[in-house]
Amino acid sequence: MRGHRLLAAAISPALLPPEWKEQMHAFRTHNCSDLNAQDVGQSVRLSGWIHRKRDHGGVLFVDLRDHYGITQIVADSDSPALELFESLRVESVVTIDGEVKARDAASVNPNLPTGEIEVFARACTVQSSADELPMPVAGEQDYPEDIRLKYRYLDLRREQVHANMMLRSKVIASLRNRMNDQGFNEIQTPILTASSPEGARDYLVPSRVHPGKFYALPQAPQMFKQLLMVAGFDKYFQIAPCFRDEDARADRSPGEFYQLDFEMSFATQDDVFAAIEPVLHGVFEEFGGDRTVTPAPFPRIPYAEAMLKYGSDKPDLRNPLIITDVTSHFEKSGFGLFEKIVGGGGVVRVIPAPGTAEKSRKFFDDMNNWARGEGFAGLGYVTRKGGEFGGPIAKNHGPENMAKIYDELGLGPDDGLFFAAGKAGEAARLAGAARTRVAEELDLIEQGCFKFCWIVDFPMYEYDEELKKIDFSHNPFSMPQGEMEALETMDPLEIKAWQYDIVCNGVELSSGAIRNHRPDIMYKAFEIAGYSKADVDENFTGMITAFKYGAPPHGGSAPGVDRIVMLLADEPNIREVVVFPMNQKAEDLMMNAPSDVSARQLRELHLRIVEPQKG
Repeated sequence: MRGHRLLAAAISPALLPPEWKEQMHAFRTHNCSDLNAQDVGQSVRLSGWIHRKRDHGGVLFVDLRDHYGITQIVADSDSPALELFESLRVESVVTIDGEVKARDAASVNPNLPTGEIEVFARACTVQSSADELPMPVAGEQDYPEDIRLKYRYLDLRREQVHANMMLRSKVIASLRNRMNDQGFNEIQTPILTASSPEGARDYLVPSRVHPGKFYALPQAPQMFKQLLMVAGFDKYFQIAPCFRDEDARADRSPGEFYQLDFEMSFATQDDVFAAIEPVLHGVFEEFGGDRTVTPAPFPRIPYAEAMLKYGSDKPDLRNPLIITDVTSHFEKSGFGLFEKIVGGGGVVRVIPAPGTAEKSRKFFDDMNNWARGEGFAGLGYVTRKGGEFGGPIAKNHGPENMAKIYDELGLGPDDGLFFAAGKAGEAARLAGAARTRVAEELDLIEQGCFKFCWIVDFPMYEYDEELKKIDFSHNPFSMPQGEMEALETMDPLEIKAWQYDIVCNGVELSSGAIRNHRPDIMYKAFEIAGYSKADVDENFTGMITAFKYGAPPHGGSAPGVDRIVMLLADEPNIREVVVFPMNQKAEDLMMNAPSDVSARQLRELHLRIVEPQKG
């Protein structure tokens, strides 16, 4: 009961001298990062959370924390606040009245803006007392994710997480200012819209007034931003929320994410690049600290080249290793496995492993086991030490033939080599993954930099082996390079699209395209993929109809805000830069969503729950 009486009474500011109360704000005269040596002798009022307490035998030191920083509060036997402080748990919210004093030279903390001073507590008012915490706030120790997400409001009090959210806020403000400076107009597009047959799963919203019908949350503002161009707005952008019912990944939260969505009329691919490159370069330079940023114009890498050299359409250019095709060397070879693969239309790709002469055989065997663990048949290799080749591939292919490959690749006498063989797509995927793994194992990834590139010239179509038909490979609404002539005269699998991705450090920030704004070209493009004119009219009514009333050439992109902040914060998981994220099962543990709804709500929406069949 003693503690309850103290909390009820607190230490009343009414006990303070009249001159202390004059012109005092109800909660604070300063924030917890304001005070310094120039304020010594001042009477101040601070409010915040009790971050830490340290009892030094009759003298209690309290770190008081607010949004801005920390100030050390002191209470000794002469302070009326001492007994109250002793009774309070950390994270209780208090208001302190006191006098600014200089710290002893030995106790100055150079890491704090307020490290030269402390505040002697003359009075303390408890605004809110804290129960025992389910997780600590002070310190940056790891804690189970389910606890962090359930008590996210506590997690957000932690220094690094709080800093990530402030970084996000500043990045968004910077993006917005930079787009405004380029003459883009911020316009909000609808959240309740129609379901689209393309892309990922929609989040559906049942209509109360139209029984049996549903809205969808937008996967992106794609059609609306194109319609804005048709409407004559020329340059549009927004920090757009997007919703996709897909599984969580390290670089995408389940449910929702945000992107810098923009579109511009009468624009070529070069115009789009010229508009967004200074925005991205500027933001990464502004918030990247001492890390270097690729200067504009960013390198442009054709899709086919990216898949060959990097085994990925989102290459990490910090990695110096380059994949090479050596298929021709194994058309007639003593190594029967590779000769058989090549004879069957497969390819052989190699990934250099520089300076591995001193590596044991275990290093190479571990790489092979890793590849098998990733679902591949295996990763062949050749060792070389002092010019001497080793391993089964070298033995069967012969030292002279291996020397030819090494000379062609410019490899040295102590460099190893890994082999990925199979069908082109599979070999590229294995080679790309191995390129990353080898560079990580050999510590070759350049640090302290952001390396941007564009991936361009995506194929318009691909062959779907499962459905045995030609289908769109990327974005069906992109303008084919060569337009109608290409669609009418070229092999569809040879047609390139005006599509592009922007990549930074191996992370795809966005896809974009110059759009197909002509109905005749759109009908033809969909016809090649097996869709009728009626299919297009039914599934994309709003856009195809609008294009029939005069549409300008237009294009754009939509860099992901979450991914930009994740890179700048140097966080491996996107949930560290999202204020209230879901877990990997798309559950909000803090708000208990998704949740059951009442029978009344279901009746209003004309819905009935159908439980999935067991087993």
